[in-house]
Amino acid sequence: MNELQIIAGCKEQKRDAQKLLYEMYSRKMFGICLRYSSDQNAAKDLLQDGFIKVFSHMGSFEGKGSFEGWMKRIFINQALENLRKRKSITESSEHIEDLPDIVDDTTEEDQMYKISENELLKMIQELPKGYATVFNLYAIEDYSHKEIAEMLEISEGTSRSQYVRARQILQEKVKQYLKNRG
Repeated sequence: MNELQIIAGCKEQKRDAQKLLYEMYSRKMFGICLRYSSDQNAAKDLLQDGFIKVFSHMGSFEGKGSFEGWMKRIFINQALENLRKRKSITESSEHIEDLPDIVDDTTEEDQMYKISENELLKMIQELPKGYATVFNLYAIEDYSHKEIAEMLEISEGTSRSQYVRARQILQEKVKQYLKNRG
């Protein structure tokens, strides 16, 4: 069965098509869930909730654009909804002008490649939830600060400052990791 047939089967609520879709995309979507969760169990719950939402909204996919992109947006929105329910994203009182400048050290950037993806993911998960969410949306999902502000119901300045703080914290974590490792 190809993707279009699987999608058609899911729209008809056929279990075999749903199973195939899950097998096709669960690994990729789990990666998204991990970025917005504090641990594996929370990510598994988010994965489950995301697929329930995908299956219940299959009728709204009109075949325009990428199906994977459509699914990804559902999973990101589900993750943000869960964070909002737990009030994990808050307005920061910091302003970007109050933050120290970041010194981009290219040798440090090169060092980032010596860290495994799992280790970096763990560092992102250790960030305060608001910082991690903004970092993921901006640096990984490629949303603008304006889009992030609208999605999270925060100001653009808060989005920017949380991203900058997240980057600073991650840079320190990377330095510490590399220092301890070697």
